[in-house]
Amino acid sequence: MTARIARIRRHPIKSIGGEDLGRVRLDAARRLPGDRIWALLNEGGERHAGPVPARWLPKSCFLRGAAAAGLQAIQGGWGEGADTGPIRLTHPELGELVFDPETEGGRLVEWVRPLWPEDRPAPTRLVRGPTGWTDANQPWISILSLSSLADLEARLEMPLGIERWRGNIWLEGLEPYRERDLIGQVLTIGGVELRVTETIGRCPATSADPNTGRIDIDMPAALDAQFGHRDFGIYAEVVTGGEIALGDEFGI
Repeated sequence: MTARIARIRRHPIKSIGGEDLGRVRLDAARRLPGDRIWALLNEGGERHAGPVPARWLPKSCFLRGAAAAGLQAIQGGWGEGADTGPIRLTHPELGELVFDPETEGGRLVEWVRPLWPEDRPAPTRLVRGPTGWTDANQPWISILSLSSLADLEARLEMPLGIERWRGNIWLEGLEPYRERDLIGQVLTIGGVELRVTETIGRCPATSADPNTGRIDIDMPAALDAQFGHRDFGIYAEVVTGGEIALGDEFGI
């Protein structure tokens, strides 16, 4: 079976923003470059981070969409061709913020503060990770299927879009949910090889409409009702690196 890459997305800041790429180079045993490089610590996370975080930290240490649905409506990043310098973010209620994460993290803290619940540990500072701040502590890339998304939208009778899932690679051409059968297999794109490791369990962050930042469904419960589990998408590890681009075909 052959599938094609329909979208490539990175999220420079964990739970905050996201952008499309036309191509990217993948390296063995590494996350997608530029993905979740930065994250906003909360007061609880400060106990574990130290002055400069030297190891991966769990998602509870950071601001995240599961605790504040409004974060899900933030879009933006560096822009195609850049992975340093100013980041441009937009939100339907907060407007626009352009800032340099290296030197102006405090501006981001203040910008998102109205979205963060007062009864949660408050945001403190923007930190760069030694690796990407993905939810999984392994250097994996997330892969999702547009066919599975279309089927789920039909089942739930509502548009869902891709942004709420915060995936890295979206495929077209697979049968719906075929990706679940690929655990343990190796996907090839030219000389690039990706070993599928496990399915992705979904948290309440996916319950928010990424256009508005408001809850429009209990997504984990909806997945459970449809399939008897809360998984949507798969993780894969880069075995052999190389460049991938939109339209490239996956050999499965």
